[in-house]
Amino acid sequence: MHLAYPAVLAALLFCTGLYGVLARRNAILVLMSVELMLNAVNLNLVAFDVWLRDALHSGQALTLFTIAIAAAEIGIGMAIVLAVYRNRGTSDVDRLRDTAETEAAETLPGDEDIHGAQDQATAPAGKAKKAEATA
Repeated sequence: MHLAYPAVLAALLFCTGLYGVLARRNAILVLMSVELMLNAVNLNLVAFDVWLRDALHSGQALTLFTIAIAAAEIGIGMAIVLAVYRNRGTSDVDRLRDTAETEAAETLPGDEDIHGAQDQATAPAGKAKKAEATA
């Protein structure tokens, strides 16, 4: 068996997964892209195991560990995504922020003129709460 065929296929799968991780905004699609990258690694491990004719089949053993890690990763990742979706109402990766941030930090830039006087009066109290939350 030629090593070039599975290696090229694995490279294409990995590049597709990398593009999905970098370009997608939906957290579920990002998790699917990570799984695609792990499958490309599995394909390389098995291909090199067959090519080297390893007596211990180390590549296949590492592939089994990678599959187990991928199953745990997708289970924990989906639990986190569902918890975030329930709390925030979106799974958009770009809109997620640190949970310790206050609601005042999430206001739009055009909202300052509406609440400007009220925000100036309560600004020191808001800074103190943010300092407590980060400490």
